[in-house]
Amino acid sequence: MEPVALVAPVTALEFAGDALLAGTGPEVVAFRLSGGGTAARRNVLREATVLGLRADRGPGAAAGRVAAFGGRWLAVLAVRAGGARLAVCGGGEARELRARVWEARWVLGGRLVLALGCGAVALYEWRGGGCWLRRATCDGAGALRCAVLAGTGWTRLALAAGTAMGTVVVWRVAAAQVPQQRLCGHCGAVLALCYSAPRGLLASASEDRSVRLWAVGDLGGGDGDGDGSCLLVCYGHGARVAAVALRGQCPISAGEDGACLEWDCGGGVRRDRRGHRGALRALALRPAGGCLATGGDDGGVRLWRPRRLAPAPVAALGAPLRPRSVLLAGPRRVLVLGEAGGLAAYEAAAGRWAVVLPPAAGGPRAVLAAASLPGGEDTLCALGGGDGRLLLFALSCPGDTTELRLFEGAVRGLGWAPRPGLPPGASSLLASGPDGEMLWLDVTHRPGRAPGMQVMGRYLLPLCKQRWHTCAAFLPQGGLLLCGDRRGSLLLFSCRRSSGQAVESTSVANGSTDPAVEGATNPVYEDNSSEPELSCFSHREALPLETPVSVLFGLHEKTGVTSVTCHGGYIYSTGRDGVYRQLRVQDQKLEVLRKHRPCKGLQWIEELRFTADGDLLVLGFHADNFVVWSSRMGENLHCIPCGGGHRSWSYCSSPEAEIVAFIKCGDVLLYQRGVEPHEQQVLLPSLHGREITCVRRLGAVEVPGRAAINVFVTGSEDTTACVLVLSECSQAAVPLAWLSDHVSSVRVLVPASLVGPGEEGFDDEGLSTLLFSAGGRAQIECYRLLCAADPASEGAVGCQVIHVASHRLDEHWERKKNRHKLVKMDPETRYMSLSVVPGTSTKQMPTPWKFLAAACSDGSVRVFGLLEAARKLVLVAESFHHQRCVLKVEAFLHIQAGGERRHLLCSAATDGGIAFWDITSPIADAVDALNEAEGEVKPLALGAPLLTVMAHSCGVNSLHIYETPEGRYLVASGSDDGSIHVCLLEVTLDGDNPMAGTCLHVLEQVAQPCAHAAHVTGIRVLRPDLLLSASVDQRLTLWQHGPGGLEELSTTFFHVPDVAEMDCWEVVEAGGERWLYCVLCGQGLEVLRGTIPPEPPPSEPPQ
Repeated sequence: MEPVALVAPVTALEFAGDALLAGTGPEVVAFRLSGGGTAARRNVLREATVLGLRADRGPGAAAGRVAAFGGRWLAVLAVRAGGARLAVCGGGEARELRARVWEARWVLGGRLVLALGCGAVALYEWRGGGCWLRRATCDGAGALRCAVLAGTGWTRLALAAGTAMGTVVVWRVAAAQVPQQRLCGHCGAVLALCYSAPRGLLASASEDRSVRLWAVGDLGGGDGDGDGSCLLVCYGHGARVAAVALRGQCPISAGEDGACLEWDCGGGVRRDRRGHRGALRALALRPAGGCLATGGDDGGVRLWRPRRLAPAPVAALGAPLRPRSVLLAGPRRVLVLGEAGGLAAYEAAAGRWAVVLPPAAGGPRAVLAAASLPGGEDTLCALGGGDGRLLLFALSCPGDTTELRLFEGAVRGLGWAPRPGLPPGASSLLASGPDGEMLWLDVTHRPGRAPGMQVMGRYLLPLCKQRWHTCAAFLPQGGLLLCGDRRGSLLLFSCRRSSGQAVESTSVANGSTDPAVEGATNPVYEDNSSEPELSCFSHREALPLETPVSVLFGLHEKTGVTSVTCHGGYIYSTGRDGVYRQLRVQDQKLEVLRKHRPCKGLQWIEELRFTADGDLLVLGFHADNFVVWSSRMGENLHCIPCGGGHRSWSYCSSPEAEIVAFIKCGDVLLYQRGVEPHEQQVLLPSLHGREITCVRRLGAVEVPGRAAINVFVTGSEDTTACVLVLSECSQAAVPLAWLSDHVSSVRVLVPASLVGPGEEGFDDEGLSTLLFSAGGRAQIECYRLLCAADPASEGAVGCQVIHVASHRLDEHWERKKNRHKLVKMDPETRYMSLSVVPGTSTKQMPTPWKFLAAACSDGSVRVFGLLEAARKLVLVAESFHHQRCVLKVEAFLHIQAGGERRHLLCSAATDGGIAFWDITSPIADAVDALNEAEGEVKPLALGAPLLTVMAHSCGVNSLHIYETPEGRYLVASGSDDGSIHVCLLEVTLDGDNPMAGTCLHVLEQVAQPCAHAAHVTGIRVLRPDLLLSASVDQRLTLWQHGPGGLEELSTTFFHVPDVAEMDCWEVVEAGGERWLYCVLCGQGLEVLRGTIPPEPPPSEPPQ
């Protein structure tokens, strides 16, 4: 088999001209710095991982010549056409050397000096067949962990090496017997070194989480004038420091905590760069331009462009009144509402305050809302008072004010909501009063006159303690109004009936009356009363009081809904619970599709903003800091210490600047920063930051004008699952959607009910599947994934995620009665494996329930039932037969010749035993109980297994069942001891009665004791005579299964360490050629393919 695509940790980075080279596994990937994007990719080190890349920058050096090394392998590359071509020089292939290469340096003559793992320094001629020219051994080196070379010729060469004991030892090659210097200070192994010859500085990074700067002098000339003193000690990383570079006299370090820190001359952190999902492994600094590149375990590469360091741009404005709330009316004007109800405006251009309304205009407990008018030159303001009055005015003419009374009590909530179809200069205003009444008003701006107002509808909010709205949006579908309230609920109202019965009110400005909207088609009611507060309050009763057509009560908990946004045909709501939710409306009912937590530590999300380039900006609060989080970059674009979200604040983004105004210490503070290009550029998207524990192929999506694109889903130790595409052309993974509902690691994924193009249940071309994910903390999540072609997106495929249901055993325990008398479930219980029970719904017994079997670490085998329409996932049966950790479970369906169906289950545990169960009766009983009960049901007992086969001497790590054409079953398993076991089973009924019991007979058993040198973590039966296995020894082996046992056909080395799982599929090309594809996951992701051997001819019957 041959590799097709590889996603591996980035372990080396180097700038070469206008290209950036990245070492990922055995491959080198070239990126164009000018145009962006991947230019070329090439496998250069065969089976080794690229640990270092060194460009030849010496005088007279060949342009674009780079040495790549890792392990005992070395290759020289020629980078041509700005990275568009990568060629291997010196014979066209990598060379295996006598020892491990720790460092390489180009010297005069285009030769290489290598620092070897045995503590030796050698001069190597890589051209031709390759030969060793000189060699020197440095005594007393010990166990090396890193090295750096200095000097331009053999006689002036020096070696600095970091040891496992935390010491940096410096030798001169001319006198290698005695170390020139020993630099002590680190408390752990030294993992990286960087030397600056012009300044005579050496930077070291250690696993003790520190970076140190040493004065070593000129190592490549004379005896050096450095005394080896430690000039700087930098502490700030939260984990081991893996890479270090020098920019002038200041070090830059990358650590396993995912942070790239730039230090100042005093040892403090000058710049903290974050964005990767996992540990950083590689760091490179461009000699000219100051660009910085980082790469890590997430397989991503990011380019950081230099940004001007400016002092904190926060200025105190000195408000003329005691501020109650602050609001930005565009990028150049700040509005402040005082405690007494007055309003003042700050003009940024003039730098001074102006009083808009006198102190008692709105009264105490007033609320303010503003909406920018077309062109952005003026702002329409609404001021609601504590006595129920509403003031409407344009900011340019505060004297022309419409004043009316809305409620008998205070105006609680006030906000503008854009509505499709309104003419320019008109906006919709929503106001909430006492007793949960909310009014919809259409306000029209009339230059030179007071704004006009029309009451469009009245709505009643559900009964709760905090009964007012906090945000609202008119849906693009038309006729629907969505509101979020202070209780955390989402409310959907119908506004078609209300708008048809609108009542126009008269406006009162400067003591005179005036029709609100001239020439209106709706009935107009004019009131020439001298009491302006009666103009709206006394006549709003003409409109009916509407109740919600759909309510999601307490969706965002008791902290309240902060915003609702419509984008791409979906609704997004945010709240102070730290998550945002995606919803849709079907048949005037709100349906939650999924919830998402954008990043850890973001306790309060205020708003979502979708940018034109496809990024999602999350506005919220991290502790007492206001942050703007970029979902694409995975970092904070802005972080302002404002004191917390309970204070009044306002944010405005314009093409010229980013502005935040907030109240702190009784004053108004203004943060303003000019718009700059993004400091961070993603060259290679990040995948998972930790080990990938499971992978499944969902299918292929046909995209017009392109080859079919495979869609995969992966789960990881980083508690997330990712839906991604892996293209054979670009050989890169593009994430489509992230699933972040798990609180612990995701250990297993299993799809069910795949629906492809043309099949019932999916109209568009694409894939629809039900996906189950499970892992730590005994948690199961269920999703519906809809994948379809989207040529405009980066991966050419779009994915919509619908969260269906979830289940946690600890929540199930909390709902039990008399639980104080029971033993609580172990919170560390993990789901090790899942399997969907096939064929549970038939024409004879149609049921909407789907069933799922789970292997648990607490020694149980559990069966769950899912009702997708009701979004209910319940535990229906369990058994503790194994009494030890159950590692694998597999369900299969047996159909007798007469049509009798038997649901069978296979489970394997840490003792090497494989148990077979008949779960037909428990499933039938569970269906009856679930149809009768409305809530939870008491778990049934699975009974005793039919048969137990002791297949291995230790834990079973892989299991697969294959049905033969004769109706028998091949059960293949792999174990911790590297062995493979295959048994052939036959299923019969105990008698002719359809209700008779099931019998299992073992017809044949085959064992291969030392099939692999390590754990067998993946196994698949491809045909009755073919078997594929994958092991931690990084070998993928194809076996031929016959009466005599297993015979090895081929073995392929793959580049994913610690492989955790394998998935396989077949592809038949247009010419009829059949290909076998295999995807492996572990510390990376790799896809391989190979041809399938032809089937053997059928054996002739004996004469």
